Amino acid sequence: MAILVADDSVVERTHLQTILEKQGKQVILASSGAEGITLAKQHKPEMIFLDIVMGEMDGYKVCRAITKDDATKGIPVVMVSSKKNKADKIWATAQGATDYVVKPYEDESILECLKKYAP
Repeated sequence: MAILVADDSVVERTHLQTILEKQGKQVILASSGAEGITLAKQHKPEMIFLDIVMGEMDGYKVCRAITKDDATKGIPVVMVSSKKNKADKIWATAQGATDYVVKPYEDESILECLKKYAP
């Protein structure tokens, strides 16, 4: 099973991809929120790392769409964002996010989520 990374930043997608592939995980990359939703429905990954601040559709909307859809609602969604206010974390949880990692992050933060949700 694969892990989906949805982030509009090539640098961030590549960084997460590198961390996950070093753990032997197959990674599916999405460069937008809409693409993330489509790929989540197609591949049903074991978990999703999702940016919040993206172009046409922010991560909150993506998270809500994924966690409300019967086909994808059981997939753990970890928000990975530079937004570090408590309100952002609360809102992410309200949209269905399973966990929240603040950028810039240490690789270990990503690995901890991986161990929790996709061992």
